[in-house]
Amino acid sequence: MAFLETPRFPDDIAYGSSGGPTYKTSVVVMASGREKRNITWAQARHEYDVSYGVRNQTQLGSLLTYFHSVQGRAHSFRYKDFADFHTATPGGYGADGNPSTAVTKDDVSFGTGDTSETVFQLTKTYSTGALDTVRNISKPISGTVLIALAGALQTETTHYTIDYTTGIVTFTSPPGAAVDITWGGEFDVPCRFDKDSLSTELDMYTVGGISTPLVEVRI
Repeated sequence: MAFLETPRFPDDIAYGSSGGPTYKTSVVVMASGREKRNITWAQARHEYDVSYGVRNQTQLGSLLTYFHSVQGRAHSFRYKDFADFHTATPGGYGADGNPSTAVTKDDVSFGTGDTSETVFQLTKTYSTGALDTVRNISKPISGTVLIALAGALQTETTHYTIDYTTGIVTFTSPPGAAVDITWGGEFDVPCRFDKDSLSTELDMYTVGGISTPLVEVRI
């Protein structure tokens, strides 16, 4: 089993596909009608159906090639979720396909310095009122990442390095005590096909029907 870092799943098919985050929560309804809810997954697992993004036979050919290359469910790959692919708020895209709000170095706080720790995982936080959920970002996109310490922009390779296959940032020197560590940038979702078969149907003119689910993999 391998991870295909490049090329990622075709963007023109991902654009127009359906899907998003899925949580796993067990709900027990008591005799009184009250509920007990248990959170099974602390983080969501994203699921997609890319069949909605296949609009012509050229795209179908690209999908078939990609499916054969990764051997169905065997190998994982990068996928661009056009609804949520960067750190700015809102998280989606504009008419030009670029982030709808400019990404900045101060978008997300992903750690606090303590004068000893040098390794930090990139994250994205989703907050509403008193509730927030922290999502690990394991597939940042090279060339888009900005990192700052207490608001001061840092330089990659000089002040830190990034493992773009895991989203782990390593600073050359430990950030100072209570220093806020922030970042901004774009990222992909690590995915695999959720079927080992690709059943297609063609009508007289174009693509007739196809079912192609993807599911996020944990890194």
